[in-house]
Amino acid sequence: MPPGITLAADTPTLSAANTGFMLICSALVMIMTPGLAFFYGGMVRVKSTLNMLMMSFISLGIVTILWVLYGFSAAFGTDHGSLIGWSSDYVGLSGIGLTQLWDGYTIPVYVFAVFQLMFAIITPALISGALADRVKFSAWALFITLWATLVYFPVAHWVWGTGGWAFDLGVIDFAGGTAVHINAGAAALGVILVIGKRVGFKKDPMRPHSLPLVMLGAGLLWFGWFGFNAGSWLGNDDGVGALMFVNTQVATAAAMLAWLIYEKIRHGACTTLGAASGAVAGLVAITPSGGSCSPLGAIAIGVIAGVLCAMAVGLKYRFGYDDSLDVVGVHLVGGVIGSLLIGFFATGGGQSDAQGLFYGGGLTQLWKQLAGVGAVLAYSLVASAILAFLIDKAIGMRVSEDDEVSGIDQVEHAETAYDFSGAGGGTVLRSAAPGPGPGPVGESAAQIKKVDA
Repeated sequence: MPPGITLAADTPTLSAANTGFMLICSALVMIMTPGLAFFYGGMVRVKSTLNMLMMSFISLGIVTILWVLYGFSAAFGTDHGSLIGWSSDYVGLSGIGLTQLWDGYTIPVYVFAVFQLMFAIITPALISGALADRVKFSAWALFITLWATLVYFPVAHWVWGTGGWAFDLGVIDFAGGTAVHINAGAAALGVILVIGKRVGFKKDPMRPHSLPLVMLGAGLLWFGWFGFNAGSWLGNDDGVGALMFVNTQVATAAAMLAWLIYEKIRHGACTTLGAASGAVAGLVAITPSGGSCSPLGAIAIGVIAGVLCAMAVGLKYRFGYDDSLDVVGVHLVGGVIGSLLIGFFATGGGQSDAQGLFYGGGLTQLWKQLAGVGAVLAYSLVASAILAFLIDKAIGMRVSEDDEVSGIDQVEHAETAYDFSGAGGGTVLRSAAPGPGPGPVGESAAQIKKVDA
């Protein structure tokens, strides 16, 4: 959300057009969480598919209830010490009038609350991709509850809440580069450093079982992201939302192409998983920056994010942390790139008059962006690691090694993703020939295996 910007000079009145637009955007952001579930679900092995889907879907339930009870108040209530919000009228959403407007805008408070709810839902779901194959579902549900309360709600207030320290400093985060992507990516890193690697990491093949499912998820994410980004201006009165819509498409396309070109040069092939991952990297990077840059700037941001995120997914092998589905490489790195590049590409003609280095603004905005990025990254990393450690000591974060090897779907959910009982004899599972490179791009390749039905 843009700091210090209102949509009209006079006292706003309820706009049916903006209200309808924001309800549609809220639904678009909601569909991103099932899209994320498909994206992640296709990237894991067959025996973990349902668990991966459920780790996203459960966030729809838990965070919705938390948001109504106290989350909206903590994130967007009256500021207390620039660190947290609180307004009794927002507790239980019980003191809000039907036509009461969000301050300075032309949409009801209820509409703003439900739009922001969808952001709160998908952020912890993003973390789940780093923890594939090995986390107890009950422990994950408890982690979501505590993390949303102690990390997401305060950080959302810092960045978007009136009186939040980052908001007042002038840190630009149009739709969630710091509050969503850096926050989730740093949390993922903190948790995996505590819970450790999957059984067989860097030894056994851990390739995506369904690349079509990955592409379906990526398509849903791309589609829903227009609501995520363009809707974050909270209206359609001055063209900034339209600029963000255009930049979202442009940066995503540029990042996908850049990732594929990097793959072709580095590994000799353009993979479907590379296309999907590159698109997501572009979406992540343009999320904080798209309201402040031009379409040409969006191309540059997309290209930079596509290449650097493609390079970053291999760091887990070099440094030995098991980020299963590259949440760190795409969301943390992409969020940092998009947030910092505002300090270079902000034109001063979009969401605010802040200008980056390339447009005569010097380094002022870059230092502000660095402050926001550094604070959110450090807080989320440390707080998330502490939460994971405490939960692990209390109830255990991981399933047993035997359960992990046999399959977390059957153990945690008493189900399997695919029923081969009617196939008879054996089933041949085919996927691509051994593929190049690190991370999911390299792991998208597989061998032909004989599996008993």
